[in-house]
Amino acid sequence: MKILVLGAGVIGVTTAYQLLKDGHEVAVVEQRESAGEETSAGNAGLIAPGHAFAWASPAAPKILLKSLFQEGQALRFRLRPDPRLWAWSLKFLRQCTVERARINTLRKHRLCRYSQELLHQVVAETGVAYDGLDGGLLYLYRDPANFEHAAVKTRLLAEAGQEIETIDTARAIEIDPALAPAKDKLAGAIYCPTDESGDSRLFTRGLAKVCEGLGGRFHYQTTIRRLVLDGDRVEKVLTDRGAFSADAYVLSLGCDSPILARQLGIKLPIYPIKGYSVTIPVTPANRERAPRIGGVDEDNLVAYVRMGERLRITATAEFAGYDLSHRPSDFRHMLAAARDLFPEGCAFDRPSYRACLRPMTPQGTPIFGLGRQRNLYFNTGHGHMGWTMANGAARIAADLIAGRKPAIDLTGMTLR
Repeated sequence: MKILVLGAGVIGVTTAYQLLKDGHEVAVVEQRESAGEETSAGNAGLIAPGHAFAWASPAAPKILLKSLFQEGQALRFRLRPDPRLWAWSLKFLRQCTVERARINTLRKHRLCRYSQELLHQVVAETGVAYDGLDGGLLYLYRDPANFEHAAVKTRLLAEAGQEIETIDTARAIEIDPALAPAKDKLAGAIYCPTDESGDSRLFTRGLAKVCEGLGGRFHYQTTIRRLVLDGDRVEKVLTDRGAFSADAYVLSLGCDSPILARQLGIKLPIYPIKGYSVTIPVTPANRERAPRIGGVDEDNLVAYVRMGERLRITATAEFAGYDLSHRPSDFRHMLAAARDLFPEGCAFDRPSYRACLRPMTPQGTPIFGLGRQRNLYFNTGHGHMGWTMANGAARIAADLIAGRKPAIDLTGMTLR
């Protein structure tokens, strides 16, 4: 079958790889100059089934409300005259119950664990290098009450089969000595020894080259204008570089997916949630004091991860529409939190700033399968865990196109 994948982020490229493995003729259309140049390039780097908790929780509304009046909140709501923001936010708030948070967390976790298995399989098959680190991830707590609450909350994932440990500060420092300067500031940590990390952009670009070696064709710097329909099928995709036709199409455009879907009368419940990331060199002088594994400063919701000779720090979920602007002040809180944990862990005076847009659904789970057109498949809306979910999501999309039953239950993860 001839298949056109729309988008060359980590989701689009992993989908192309799985389709090529199935023997399809695959092409990919991407508006940027190479693969993995948008959200995939600013990803936190964590491959974290052990951190698959739903963002929509009973605590989220209070945090969002507080963000209207107080800076430094992990979740930020910006008042905008955007009806789609308000419609999406209402759907998000409906998910902020104890029961819905439990259901959505378990669904996310199921997909994340499956995807991690597929990542290992893909790496074994291709040898793609991506500054990967195993050895687990540490979820750090400064406040004793928050730590106690987290220890209770993690039982949900433990009961779902996640290997997860509640540890004291001494054990956290034993796992990662870079945390020694913060020993008096930590109440304890949650340790997930099977979680890992890596550079999503490096992986995506490397896998795109593997796809090209398998016969896949990538059309970069090609902007999609519209979809042309023939009855209940997509006939072709019109771009600024001509028309592309295929037997089937996969929509993996991240935050642009709902924009294109609106042409077809489809309302995808996806909204861009802005995140900030900073990448800082790890110099020879910092090397011994840099973190050995990644983690999250949970009380500040600041993630950090070592990527070779770089340190990536990410934070914030800002409800701000399609806005990629940023100022140095946007990064002040996250840099202060990171410097507090490992004050000599990187060259803090040489930051490289970036903002990206996460394609979030209210539930936090992606959208698979068909909509109105019987040859347009969705693989989109992976939110802040696109890197963790990518390889499993790609295999699911390929299975659906082949008419096979996916390996995991997709309840709650289809448009219908």
